[in-house]
Amino acid sequence: MGKNTKIHSKRLGRELAMQFLFQNDLAGENLEPTETEVVWQRFVEQAADAHQCDENRHSRKGFEYALTLIKGIRDHLQEIDQKIIERSDQWDWPRLALVDRNVMRVAVYEMLFVPDVPPVVSINEAVEVVRDYSDEKAGNFINGILNSIKDSLSRPPREPVDNL
Repeated sequence: MGKNTKIHSKRLGRELAMQFLFQNDLAGENLEPTETEVVWQRFVEQAADAHQCDENRHSRKGFEYALTLIKGIRDHLQEIDQKIIERSDQWDWPRLALVDRNVMRVAVYEMLFVPDVPPVVSINEAVEVVRDYSDEKAGNFINGILNSIKDSLSRPPREPVDNL
């Protein structure tokens, strides 16, 4: 994300969630619910500076959405990872880049558990985020895996739903 580019608060939340999850994977931490809040507060201080987030409604909503994503992903991690693993049969899970893995976790969580975000939006956002933080090839790879997951869902791909 460009430092001077204003993005939607949900996009900011997705990027922050991916960065937080990446950081925890890199450190080898499996956060328990009580630990998430403490680690999150340290992360927020660092991320607010790195993203040049002012204390405003936009930034607050982005950080709130990130924390919602993180808690949801933490609570459904095995299910989310299994969906990704099932559709990335050419790749060993440990070989997936941590950025790519966590971008997909955010998108899969949204597709499975966030009814107001259409699956195609989750996929498009994931591809954009991974292109900012990884590379073009990763974007194509992730697009393929996430589209496969989208096609397995019973919800409409281009519309929000009332509840899942």
